[in-house]
Amino acid sequence: MIYITRRERFSAAHKLSKPEWSDERNEEVFGKCANVNWHGHNYDLYVTVKGEVNPDTGFVIDLKLLSDMIKEKVIQHVDHKNINLDTPFMKGQMASTENICIAIWRELEGPIKAEGAELHYIKLQETENNFVEYYG
Repeated sequence: MIYITRRERFSAAHKLSKPEWSDERNEEVFGKCANVNWHGHNYDLYVTVKGEVNPDTGFVIDLKLLSDMIKEKVIQHVDHKNINLDTPFMKGQMASTENICIAIWRELEGPIKAEGAELHYIKLQETENNFVEYYG
């Protein structure tokens, strides 16, 4: 079994808040992340795939294909967007880094499997100090 990782980047805005809560309660729970005018991050997305090396290609998965897949399924929907308002796969969900990471997994798992590999984990780095890892 071999593991290979592709990194992609995107910039996006989001807000952590629950519409049924008051602005005061949202600020109490989510702090600056509940800013009524939103806030943004420059995210680093790491997608790690595992599998056996194809003897014909020497690849677990073609990294160009993986990059294209990530851009089509994820990046085009989040880059320079408001994740809460513009991202179809985040509709109706709290736009926490945890939930974004899980949603990205759901977008990529099937297409990666269709290429004969297996999604191992997703790492979504929101800031220099904060990141989420999800193993499905």
